[in-house]
Formats: sequence, C-alpha cells, structure tokens
Amino acid sequence: MTQHTANSPLDSRRGLMRERFFAPLFWAQAFGAFSDNFFKQVLLLMLTYIAVPKYGWDIGIVNNVAAGLFIVPLLLFSGWGGTLADAIDKRTLIRAIKWLELLTMSMAALLIWYQMFVGLMLLLFLAGTQAALFGPVKYAILPQQVPRRKLVVANAWVELATFLAILLGIVLAGVLISLSGWWASVSVSLVLVGVSVAGVIAAYFVPSAPPVQGRKVAIAPLRQSVEVLRSAWQQRRLFNTILGISTFWFLGVSYLTQLPQWVATVVHGSGSVVSFLLAAFAVGIGLGSLLCARLSAGRMELGLIPLGALLIGLAGFDFAHHAAFSSSAQLHSLAELLFRWRLWWMFIDLALIGVGGGLLIIPLYMRLQTEGDEAQRSRIIAANNIINALFMVMSALGAAFLLGVLGVSLHLYFGLIAALSLGLGALLAVKYPRPVLRICIFIVLRLCYRLKLSGRHNIPDTGPALVMCNHVSYMDALLLGGTSPRLLRFMMDTPAYESPWLNWFCRIAGAIPVDLGKRNPKDLRRALNEVSAALRNGEVVMIFPEGRLTRDGNIAEFRRGIETILKRDPVPVIPAAISGLWGSWGSYRKGRPFKRWPTRFRRKVRLGFGASVPYTQWNDRRVLRDRVLQVKEELGGGK
Repeated sequence: MTQHTANSPLDSRRGLMRERFFAPLFWAQAFGAFSDNFFKQVLLLMLTYIAVPKYGWDIGIVNNVAAGLFIVPLLLFSGWGGTLADAIDKRTLIRAIKWLELLTMSMAALLIWYQMFVGLMLLLFLAGTQAALFGPVKYAILPQQVPRRKLVVANAWVELATFLAILLGIVLAGVLISLSGWWASVSVSLVLVGVSVAGVIAAYFVPSAPPVQGRKVAIAPLRQSVEVLRSAWQQRRLFNTILGISTFWFLGVSYLTQLPQWVATVVHGSGSVVSFLLAAFAVGIGLGSLLCARLSAGRMELGLIPLGALLIGLAGFDFAHHAAFSSSAQLHSLAELLFRWRLWWMFIDLALIGVGGGLLIIPLYMRLQTEGDEAQRSRIIAANNIINALFMVMSALGAAFLLGVLGVSLHLYFGLIAALSLGLGALLAVKYPRPVLRICIFIVLRLCYRLKLSGRHNIPDTGPALVMCNHVSYMDALLLGGTSPRLLRFMMDTPAYESPWLNWFCRIAGAIPVDLGKRNPKDLRRALNEVSAALRNGEVVMIFPEGRLTRDGNIAEFRRGIETILKRDPVPVIPAAISGLWGSWGSYRKGRPFKRWPTRFRRKVRLGFGASVPYTQWNDRRVLRDRVLQVKEELGGGK
C-alpha cells in the first residue's frame, strides 16, 4: 500500500534525490546495473583477447554462450523473484540480493586474477540470476514508496541511471582491461568489489516495504515463471503494456547489437567510436525519460507512447540512410573522426532514437506499476522481465536470419527496424487518438503560455467527477483538457461543434454539443443524458456553469443546468479557475474574439483546481460559484 498521501509533506518541491524513500533505492539499482554490465563487458573482452587466442576457442560460439548465460536466468528466475517480492518485505529482499551481488563480484575478482574463464562464465550465470531477482522488486517498490504524482519522475530517474550505468560500465571495462600487466586485474577487481560494497550500503538505507499479502514461497522457479506468465495473460491491458515494453527492448537491442558492425563497415571507426555512439543512445534515453517526466507533469501520459515510437521510426530511417564514410579498410580513431559532421549526424540520430525510447517506456512502466492488483504487482513485473528477455532473443535471432541467412545489408536492416517502429506508432495514434491529441495540446500550450498549475491532485485518480470552471476565453477548454491529470469530456456550443474546422477535433476529444442559444428542451435533454452516461461510465466531465464567455472578466451567475446534472448523478465536484486570459486573443475584452491580431505571446496564465466538493456539502449553484471564486482568488494575478 502506498505510504504517502496527497497531503503529506512530500507535496513540497524537494527533489526526489533528497528523499529517503527514493535516493537509497536509486543508488542501489544504479550500482547494480553498473556492476552487471561492467563484469559482463570485462569477461567478453577477456574471452576475445585472452581466452580465444590462448585456447583456440571459436569467438562466435563463446560470445553467444556468454550472452545466453546472462539471459537464461531472466527466463528461469524472474517469476520466482516476483513471487518473493510479493511475499516478503521488499527491503529484506533487496538487501539479500545485494549481498549475493557482493559475493558474486568478490568471487569474480579472484577468478579474474587467475584467469579462470570457465568459473567466470558460471559467475556470469549467477550475475544474471541476481539481476533476474532484482528486476521485479526494483519496479514494484516504487509505487509503494513514491507518491503517485512523483512516480513518473522516479521512473525517469531510474531509467536515466540504468542506461548511464550500463554505458559507464561498458566504457570503463574497456579502459581498465587495456591497462598493462597486473594493473588491469587489480583495477578491475577493486571496481567490482568497491561498487558492490556501495550497493550493499545503499540497500541498508532503503525504507521498509512490507508485503501486501504474505505467503510461503516454494523454490520452484520454472513453475513460478509459468504462473506469472499465465497471470499476466489473464490481465489483457497489462499484458499489452508488457508487449509494448518488450517491443522497446526489441528495438533497443537491435540497434545496440549491430552498432559495432555498423561502425566497422560504414563509419570505418575503431572501438572508441562505438563507445561514442553508444553514449548517444544512452544519453538520449536519459533525456527522453526526463522529457517524459516534464511533459507528463506527474500524470500517466499514454499519448507519449505513439509519439515516442514515431520518433524512433523517423530518426531510425534517417540513421539508416547514411552511406559508408570511405572505401578504405583502415579503421579510424574517434579523434580522427570527431571533425566529420556525418559522425555527429549519426550521433544526433541515435540520441533521438533514445529520446523516443524514453518517451515510450516511462508511461508503460508507470501503467504496469499502478494498474492491476497491488498484491500481484511484483509478479506482473516479473512476467514483463521474462517477455523482455524473450523479445531480446527474438531480436538476436531475427538479426542473425536477416543479416546472416538472407544477407541483407545493415542499411536495409536498420530501415526495417525503423519501419516497424513507425508502423507501431501510427497504429497506436490511430487507435488511441485522444491521449495523443491531449499531449499535443499540452505541448502547444506550454509553448504559447507561461503556465502555472496548482491543485491537479484534487482530481481523483479513478471514478467520476465534474470539473466546473469560470469561462474567460475560447482557449479555456483546451487549457483544462490539456493540463488535467485525466482525460476530460466537455460540453460546448453546438455551432462551434459543427464547424467544419473543429468538428474532427471535437469528435476525437469527446465533446458533448449543446445549443444554448436556441434553448431547445429536446437538445438539452440529449446533452444532459450524454453527460450522465459519461459520469456513470466513470469519466470526468468539465463544464462552464456560466454558459457563455464573460463580457467583463468577472464570473457570472451559474445556470441551473449544473444543479440538474448533479441531482441526476451526485458525483464529486472539482472547482477550477483560470486567470490571465482576460484580454487575450480569444476573450471579449477588446471586442469579439479572434477579430484582431494577438498582441502578446507567452502570456502568464494560472490554472488551479480546488478541493473536491462532496454532494452533501452544497445546497444550490451559488455555493458552487463561491467555491470557484475562492479558487480564483487564491490564484491571484487578476482576471
């Protein structure tokens, strides 16, 4: 159960990294991501440059076996890890896993010193096992510790740290392995043990997260993996979310796995160039995650998912079009290529692919964390990890078939990956247009106005509600719909609804037309029935109780329609108020709206949502008007 309420001190503007409920978990998972990837990269480099020449092993077989030894535990033990995380205190489990990590890395440091490669391969399996156990608890503990409105930001920081830790681990492994003599073994061993010790220390500062439903857990990893997959399949919305996350990993692995070959054959660059382009992808993921948090403004913004997929596709097509730098077989260093503008062009393409990935994956993870049965959250996340691993394997097999068997070029391969992403984004945008439209409106509003928002947590996370607001300009509905934590249905004048310029938008937005000018009883009944149906369906409906735009900037008397609506459906009422739009292009201050040129750009606008008014606490519409006036006075800033 979430431990922090909307009225807790956590409503302050303190950063998450200063909060005890988040910072220790952040560092524990960041150190773990670094250790796993640092160790894996060190082993791959040692196998490639020491074991293969020394023992005559086949490099392709060795590298694939090593990759399999890390992925197979994700398939075997993720279900068990999810079951454990649901059954015991997550803090206890995190500490146990970090101790397992320290033991694994300490043994690895010893075996690296003696170059015992078979033992190191077995330890890679153990490292994959602790990663499989840590994955479910890492994401399941976030909604239990972090307030919902900060969950998007928390996930963004976790994704940023994960990909930067992966990048740093890969790069640092290459740097330290290149050291001469025993310095390489000593430095690698110190990093492995030191970072693992830091992870154990961080784990001891993670607050308690008791299980929602305790039960005994049998040691039956394979059976539990099947059970968590069956449970996820039965919850179709969550299963579709898992497929979306797995698609991200499919796309990401497709780029990352083939990037070294791309650098060698197209860029004609050395290993340092690979690290440079890997950095672009990792930094892009981090920036995309933070941008998602910024655009989401604390809400689960599903409209960013198709936009992220479209961005991956467009940037991917641009990346695939790059021709070879030269016909020379000589590999150039990063220093030699840094002044080639086409390398920076590739860098930007990969960074944009990463940004699209961040926009796509954060809302999906938040949906996985907040929907469904809280008592099964860890097992659902475990199912996600299993399917993620399967999609990674599918990515590797697909690349082997296309590039090895069919012999397609890397350019065509990356073009096909981009087409897959672009098609997915277009399909989602067509199937779910309202969330896409809302986030696009929010982005435009952020560009056009300096918005100051308050009280959005007063809109309930679930269930019906009626939002009522003063009516200052024709931009009010867009402002409320674009900034609300939930999708809004809204009433609007029939002539505007039927306008050929606006009708497509109104239909997508779910507007409810009503002709206030003609006062047709039949039309009014039809509109009220639509409002009632929306509320009974658990939706949030927004209305302007004044019935028309203000002519003097003040709030007019409310019409009786709001009383009729609430008598039919006594739902919570959220008073809202806007200030700063009086005198804007869409208001009546200087004549009819839109009959003059806009005179001010980036106008400062305030929008506030007041505390919910239960049905039992109002007598008539005058009480509701007083609540709206109160919210407007609290906003300040004039009309």
